[in-house]
Amino acid sequence: MKADDLRDMTMEELVEALAEAKEELFNLRFQLATNQLDNTARIKAVKKDIARILTEMRRREIEAWRAQAATGESA
Repeated sequence: MKADDLRDMTMEELVEALAEAKEELFNLRFQLATNQLDNTARIKAVKKDIARILTEMRRREIEAWRAQAATGESA
């Protein structure tokens, strides 16, 4: 998943993608523990996807906070 794709998603879609990625990571770890995992590099890729999703969510949170601060509203 690319960062450009994440920027086009809504917050609800990001939350859903995060949940799916975390579930996939859990399943991959389970497969690794039972020696059923063929592609161990997939674990690293899913971890990076999770980090990208969390980064985009945080970027939006900071952006919203800055917009709120710029208008002079208090939280």
